[in-house]
Amino acid sequence: MSNSKAPAHVAVIMDGNGRWASNNGLPRIQGHRAGLDNIERVIISFRDAGIKYATFYTFSTENWSRPEKEVEGLIELLYDSLTKNIQFLTEEGIRFIHLGRTENLPNHVVQLIDKTTQSTRNNDGITVSIAFDYGGRDEILRAIKLLIQNGLLAEEITEKIFSSNLYTKELPDPDLIIRTGGETRLSNFLIWQAAYSEFYTTSVLWPDFGPSEVEVAISEYKARDRRFGKI
Repeated sequence: MSNSKAPAHVAVIMDGNGRWASNNGLPRIQGHRAGLDNIERVIISFRDAGIKYATFYTFSTENWSRPEKEVEGLIELLYDSLTKNIQFLTEEGIRFIHLGRTENLPNHVVQLIDKTTQSTRNNDGITVSIAFDYGGRDEILRAIKLLIQNGLLAEEITEKIFSSNLYTKELPDPDLIIRTGGETRLSNFLIWQAAYSEFYTTSVLWPDFGPSEVEVAISEYKARDRRFGKI
């Protein structure tokens, strides 16, 4: 029998912004801007498909090695996007969560992340998580350090306790991970949480990934139980 239900949690590796900009004769930063702008329409498509949680991988811990101007531009794009979309989140009843470190971000960005988190915490619509300065291995190491700091003994640590020390402690594990841009690797994204996730990849570049592509990805997810059986 096929899985007729939509996934509860979909996570997205948004790949292809730079190539999209190059294809359109634009600076790379404009590709990143188009990518951030695209998140809003994908959120609506996810919500309409019955998805309760959506996570978007926007900036990894490895991205600090990119050119300084590009990194600065990405951070300011995050700030501009949150500033612009607070009203959208409120009107649509969307809850916002940030996944990742904040100590390397400018104070004004951290303050806006906190403000957005607090102002949307009681919203009961789709929960949207933005993974910015996030890395899966870094998250695991952070959780281990927290467990040690809290004085837990080895025999006391369970998967449930470990998961409760991750950034994603308020989220279910992703049922489906989508990667755009044609690549097929996880790139250090939700590597603990992805243990039983379905993976879907498409050659469509992220700024072009719209409602029709969302429909295809969800349909593929629903069909997989019938085609391959559960493992």
